Amino acid sequence: MVDAAPLPLHRAIVRKEWVDYNGHLNDAYYMVIFSQATDAFIDYIGMADAVRRETKTSIYTLEGHINYLLEVKEGEEVEIRSRLVRHDAKRMQLYHEMFRPGHADPVAAAEFMLLHVDTTDGAKSAPFRPETAARLREIQAAQDVLPPSTYSSRTIGLKPKA
Repeated sequence: MVDAAPLPLHRAIVRKEWVDYNGHLNDAYYMVIFSQATDAFIDYIGMADAVRRETKTSIYTLEGHINYLLEVKEGEEVEIRSRLVRHDAKRMQLYHEMFRPGHADPVAAAEFMLLHVDTTDGAKSAPFRPETAARLREIQAAQDVLPPSTYSSRTIGLKPKA
């Protein structure tokens, strides 16, 4: 049974080598932390490394978008809470928010479009295995009752001058 809440599947401590010349978490390392959270979600849906190797399947990232909201300093702990926005037979739209534990406001948010692939002979898109599809449906049903995510399904761009 999945709770109707974002899933707290990953935590990290900001390392010294992740801090930039401005004294806060470098933008590239937000991606590292969010990628680790995506891996934790992939494990959560039943596609841990051993399963991927056995079934010759994997998950590829097709697109990603990060919103940097507040500075994060060296030594701070962050927690990622994950939501399944949508999924279909082969893809899932995954949303993460990064928090300081115990705080209500996110320090960053990220969203990714992920593709299930069959790696038997190269890599080509393939439907999720039945047990993975069932797990995604279970998570989706539980999380569909949540209000929309603030930074989900956004685009980037400057408006043209009038």
